[in-house]
Amino acid sequence: MLAAWVDQLLGFSTGALEAIRREERYPSLMGWARKEGVELLGGDVALAQALAPVLWNQMPLQRLGYHIETLAVPSPQEPCWCDSGKRYADCCDGVMLPGQVPPHLMWMLLLQRLRGKALNEALASDHVPAQALLEAGIVSAEGGQLGRAQTILETLFNNADWEGLPLESEPAFELLSDVYQERGFTRKKAALMDSAVEYGPGFLRGAALKRLCLRYLDSDDLPSARETFIRTLETMPNEPALAYLESMLLLHEGLPEQARARADFWRRRLLNRSDLDEDQQAFLEQLAEDPEATLAEQMIYADEELAEPLETLTRLLQEFTDGPRLSLLINADGRLEYQQDDLDHARYGMWQQHFTSENEEAPGSGLQGDPWHDGRPWLDALCLHPEWLSTPAILQELAMALAGRFGNLPWMFQSIFSPLAQRFEKWLVAVELAESPFVWGDGDNHVLFRLGLGLIIGMERGAREQSRQLAERLIRLDGEDSMGLRELLLEQLLSDDQNLRALTLIEEIERTCDDDEPWLGLLLGKALALYRLARLEEARHALMMVDQANPWMLKLLVRDNPRREPVTGNSPAPGSRAEAWQYRVLMRPHWVATQGALRWVDARLKTSVE
Repeated sequence: MLAAWVDQLLGFSTGALEAIRREERYPSLMGWARKEGVELLGGDVALAQALAPVLWNQMPLQRLGYHIETLAVPSPQEPCWCDSGKRYADCCDGVMLPGQVPPHLMWMLLLQRLRGKALNEALASDHVPAQALLEAGIVSAEGGQLGRAQTILETLFNNADWEGLPLESEPAFELLSDVYQERGFTRKKAALMDSAVEYGPGFLRGAALKRLCLRYLDSDDLPSARETFIRTLETMPNEPALAYLESMLLLHEGLPEQARARADFWRRRLLNRSDLDEDQQAFLEQLAEDPEATLAEQMIYADEELAEPLETLTRLLQEFTDGPRLSLLINADGRLEYQQDDLDHARYGMWQQHFTSENEEAPGSGLQGDPWHDGRPWLDALCLHPEWLSTPAILQELAMALAGRFGNLPWMFQSIFSPLAQRFEKWLVAVELAESPFVWGDGDNHVLFRLGLGLIIGMERGAREQSRQLAERLIRLDGEDSMGLRELLLEQLLSDDQNLRALTLIEEIERTCDDDEPWLGLLLGKALALYRLARLEEARHALMMVDQANPWMLKLLVRDNPRREPVTGNSPAPGSRAEAWQYRVLMRPHWVATQGALRWVDARLKTSVE
């Protein structure tokens, strides 16, 4: 009965809205209600007459600057407000509505229909109920109207009284954050987060802090993630989501045993809560037993469409046996060369019919486009043909795709990357045992190098030392470092605070580099490693070299929210702002994670200006 009433109410209210907007006069609405609206209520004239005035009393009118022209409810002996000519007591007063009419209903419907200037005028009127903004924004986003959703939800949160926001504002807050992310409004997203943390009620502050913690985890800024988690814990100490958030944090910090212990703590703390459903209870039990496997399973099943083939793929990977031997030979120049055989070519040709992303031309680049945009066809094909997993050319594209989706999640290492790495390392041992030069440009060697690169990236969070060792082995094979593995290795060493090893690597790169132009990331890394080692005079000299190489670099490095640089397919020119922006994105997380480092750089900048 209630569902039927909701359908009837929505249909009648939508028709009433259009009837009012045509003339914005009450008699016109009542005429519509008796002639057309009654059909939307199953022919019930009394209900149509009783409902129309209720809707009029919440309808904002454009001719009044979106104020409401409220009708007073008649006394029992006065003429009924439906203009039937009867007394109110004998007419609408005796009609019982089948259910409630939300007081913000007409505002919500109106916001979905206004366009351009009219929408902005309505939102600027300051008369819109918060609940109407919330619901209209969500409906617009679900309908794919992201611009409209953003405009409406911005009005909801552009509010001095954050404490007065409805309790249901949390999903709208997260939705607006997602819209900003999808549309590239990074500064607006950051400002929204800051406002929620600073001014929001507890439930919104907690939601913002959770997202902020996840953002720090994604950027590998673990000190900030830890600090933000503690603030989240203080804000919402009994929030069940903190169980998996802390497990994620500890796994990122490389502390699986502590993750298991804390997950068990949360299980014991939360399990007897009456507001936890069976699924939440089961998740807490699984998390306490095996945090890595539980989070991996959650990630695999996060996308309903891809869940089944991803689960099958992980099972196939765990069933890996020894791969086939590589076809290796010594070429005319005396170097070792891998060549794909006819079976490899045939399998790769079939794979390419489903996997449409291709490798970028540059040696160290990844795949063109997003292979997960339409991932179901190639996942299904791979699961139907597990023998394809014996072909290095297929494995290297698969490794790149998996690294792009799961590489920043350390708990995905065991189920996804470990079996791939085991097979690759057996091939790599065969190459190393040959004791002959093995370089990128010979034969199909690039296939194996690309496969190694995909695994290095994919394992960087879950098995950092193994990832680093693999990079070093590939560098020893190809001294020219065609894929730029030394840059990746330098970032890993800086992330792990291994500053002496980082300086050793930098000196090695400087000795072997033929380019007269210094590599900007190398100089930044050198300055940071020296600062961490308290070799400040050498660090200052490195900063001077950074400034000479690119005058934009240090200014962009110290600023929290500088103007973004458009992404293009071209390599940025040396010394340009685009080059500085590129290295800011790559290197700033390491500076942020080093206490006092950015303040030190800022002080050097101010001193040089003076």
